[in-house]
Amino acid sequence: MAEIHLKSLAHSYSKNPNRPEDYAIREMNHVWEHGKAYALLGPSGCGKSTLLNIISGLLSPSGGEIRFDNVVVNDIPPEDRNIAQVFQFPVVYDSMTVFDNLAFPLRNQKVPEPKVIAKVNEIAEILELQDVLKKKAKNLTADEKQKVSMGRGLVRDNVSAILFDEPLTVIDPHLKWKLRRKLKQIHEQFNITMVYVTHDQLEASTFADQIAVMYDGQIVQFGTPRELFERPNHTFVGYFIGSPGMNITEVRRSPEGVFFGGVDMALPSGLNDILQASSSNNVKIGIRPEFVQVSHEPSEGCYQCEVLFEEDLGTYKVLALKLGDWEIKAILEENTVSPTKTAYVTFPAQWLKLYIDEYMVEEAES
Repeated sequence: MAEIHLKSLAHSYSKNPNRPEDYAIREMNHVWEHGKAYALLGPSGCGKSTLLNIISGLLSPSGGEIRFDNVVVNDIPPEDRNIAQVFQFPVVYDSMTVFDNLAFPLRNQKVPEPKVIAKVNEIAEILELQDVLKKKAKNLTADEKQKVSMGRGLVRDNVSAILFDEPLTVIDPHLKWKLRRKLKQIHEQFNITMVYVTHDQLEASTFADQIAVMYDGQIVQFGTPRELFERPNHTFVGYFIGSPGMNITEVRRSPEGVFFGGVDMALPSGLNDILQASSSNNVKIGIRPEFVQVSHEPSEGCYQCEVLFEEDLGTYKVLALKLGDWEIKAILEENTVSPTKTAYVTFPAQWLKLYIDEYMVEEAES
């Protein structure tokens, strides 16, 4: 296993990049610790696969360094980086049996045949491929082929890291959960550094110890699933994580806090001091639907809202409300009786977030 250090890494497909938007990967510094499972999460086009291909050596970065255990590998070809990569679509040798597909990386390294047999059988058992070992790969289902692709990455003892590029795209939905759990089990058993690229927050959360959320060529937050949910560091993280996503609206300064659509909202004094000291006009507030408190009757510090509609999703309800010109959603428990025309909401201070230039600002800890 390897520690992977991205040092001042950047990449542009343009010959003469001179603006931030010219970069597919904007300059970043990150460390992927050895033996941990990471997810690289973000929408299509944000730079996830580009970053993965730079790590594996399929693409050379425009600037910066990739270090494996503090060794710069920029000029080392992919075959010598000791990286296994599993792609979106299965890559197997159709004319070979499953056994020979799994054995190929080991035989390529001149591993003694008794060890090849033992290791292939071990991986086949983990991936539940024992019954198809003698089958030609061309006769397999799509999910079986993808398991063979995964197995080829896992079969080597000395692999530095395994990179997964949206590996469950071609898998039937009812099998995805099973394969995600299988990958988690494999990681726990072998303690291999794994990086899993996906646009699916559920896949990321169930697989990874930590998630790197990418947006517009940048990693805008790096943290556990809980940290991303409770403390989204960037408005995109708030929007992208959660279902429904975070309620976010643009606001203007007011003496005590912020103002929007005829609504004045006070902020804690520490946050308000930071806001008033900032020169930016790009100011937003946000709160998760789960943390909006809804009542039928007014109370101290509440805001009156118009009820727009309700969605009953079985295990919970989503109530759509309008506060000034801000349409917000609140999640209610299944058996809650919802307000019909007018609702009163409060926003607990610890869950109301302030964003300046899209990034969350916080009061300094005393």
